[in-house]
Amino acid sequence: MRRLYGFSALILAAAAAIAAVTIGGHGTLVTVAVLAAIGAASLIAAQSVVLARSHGRAGPLSRQFAFAVAIVVAPLLLALVVIGVLMFVSGHDAELVALIVVFVGVIAVVAGQRLAAAIMHDVESVRDGLVAVGRGERELRIATTGRDELGELAEAANAMIEQLQAEEAARDQSDAARRGLVAAVSHDLRTPITSLRLLADAVGDDIVDEQTRRSYLDRMRTHIDALGALIDDLFELSRLEAGDIRWSLERVPLRELVGETVAAMRVQADLKGVAVRAEVPLELGPARANPEKLQRVLFNLIQNAIRHTPADGSVVVRAEPVADRIEIEVADTGDGIAAPDREQVFEAFYRGGADASRTTGGAGLGLAVSRAIVEAHGGKIWLPESTAGTPGTRVRFSLPAAA
Repeated sequence: MRRLYGFSALILAAAAAIAAVTIGGHGTLVTVAVLAAIGAASLIAAQSVVLARSHGRAGPLSRQFAFAVAIVVAPLLLALVVIGVLMFVSGHDAELVALIVVFVGVIAVVAGQRLAAAIMHDVESVRDGLVAVGRGERELRIATTGRDELGELAEAANAMIEQLQAEEAARDQSDAARRGLVAAVSHDLRTPITSLRLLADAVGDDIVDEQTRRSYLDRMRTHIDALGALIDDLFELSRLEAGDIRWSLERVPLRELVGETVAAMRVQADLKGVAVRAEVPLELGPARANPEKLQRVLFNLIQNAIRHTPADGSVVVRAEPVADRIEIEVADTGDGIAAPDREQVFEAFYRGGADASRTTGGAGLGLAVSRAIVEAHGGKIWLPESTAGTPGTRVRFSLPAAA
């Protein structure tokens, strides 16, 4: 504001100097007095509008634009009239100039109103859009007619709406996952705990013989092991998803690791009558991974494949280099995975098809834990499209190759 006052004083001094040269001393005094008075009146009027606006009494923007035009045009017209009356030799000249000023003022008012209408349209668009967002609407986009600051404001509001929509969708998905997790955990905990309670009551009541008691104790140990495995899986999954990873990466010879894992799972496979074997080339290079976590992934995938493969079926573990990565695949000859379930098999506690009733073993965390471990290594896990005529399921994951 001080700069504005200084600039106005400078213009007034320049006008006085020009008047002194062209019209003499008397005209100079008249000019300075008129300009000073009109300038002061204009500044007071502008300040009044500002104060009225701060108190909410200035009305809409269109009226404020009209005030601004009037503050510019009215002082100019008044100055010409006063100077013409006091100094002009011919009154016709003053009248003509005044008429021109009035004409220009009318044009300025019309132009100002049109500009104000366009600006008001954009302001109302932004306002109505934000009000709609406040009511809960998210499928909208605020549009403006100009590419000025109001347009930038609209784009910023649209970006805010998109971010808000994405955050709400993520929150809803998280809430749904949390509810599903609670329901699944409740189910998988309730069954073994109920069995444990009944078995404990039977053992404690001394109503069974020693052989039956031992059988009950073995069954109780089985349920306790299942509960321990479920809690361990939950704990590990939560740590992996939270990024709480504290393991070292090293060069892992995959041929040896896959061979050891397949050999360890062969007993379980033989009990079900399923053949399990490894097909890993001799020249396959090492992967950069944590051997224990990688073996955990292989155990989960092979165990899952054996569980879903009928007797006389087979499970094959393959590995091959692809660019700067190594891809490992576990393929079985089971019934395969239905198309609606393929997008959800890696979600925690999801069990589709025949397992949807949760009557089979397993808590549905194996694939979820495997995915978290693979992604923590910088790899990915997926279900490749099965070859036509080939039964079963293929699960493939990638790991970075060791340098």
